[in-house]
Amino acid sequence: MRSCAIFDLDGTLINSLGDLAASVNHTRSLRQLPPLPVEQIGTYVGEGPVVLLERSFADAPGTDIEQLLPLYKEYYRSHMADLTAPYPGIPEGLAELHAAGIPMAVVTNKHSEAVLGLLKKFNLAEYFNIIIGSGSGFPHKPEPGALLHILKEFGADPAQSWMVGDHFTDLESGRRAGMKRALAAWGFGNPKEEIPDFKAANVPELVREIKKSL
Repeated sequence: MRSCAIFDLDGTLINSLGDLAASVNHTRSLRQLPPLPVEQIGTYVGEGPVVLLERSFADAPGTDIEQLLPLYKEYYRSHMADLTAPYPGIPEGLAELHAAGIPMAVVTNKHSEAVLGLLKKFNLAEYFNIIIGSGSGFPHKPEPGALLHILKEFGADPAQSWMVGDHFTDLESGRRAGMKRALAAWGFGNPKEEIPDFKAANVPELVREIKKSL
């Protein structure tokens, strides 16, 4: 069986924190609430838009998150690339892994309608055989369902394949799928108690480690 690599999106492939924070704070302004610090909002990212809003409105008990969710998504959809960009080395690293013949996928808890748009915007979509976001029919990470589906589709050996991310949800889902886990140390997530198999300080380090599994 061959190996594959599955990537998280926010905090791993792209630095989207500025636009996520701006969208949250815009949504808060609709309820006459003051903006939250960008760094604080960063600690809320990683478990999907509903959880992001729930945490961002914790100071306003009784807020109808389901009512705010489409307003947040609409604003984000219009501004999701204002400040966002791939992390340094990501386009080159993905191109190198693709040229080496490693099947790649994206699994993110981000709402699906934004995922493909961002990957296309930064010319990254072409490198991924499978792209799974929130609303694709799979439970959110840290549940491993999406990862197990991808491993089966690729015919890949979990023990020789990598889950790459910056957050505990990525590392836990990889562990539960029997995969090796690489922490993208450049991201804004929190690994919590999860201990990765490899901690990558930069993209070239990550690429070298993944290519060892060929």
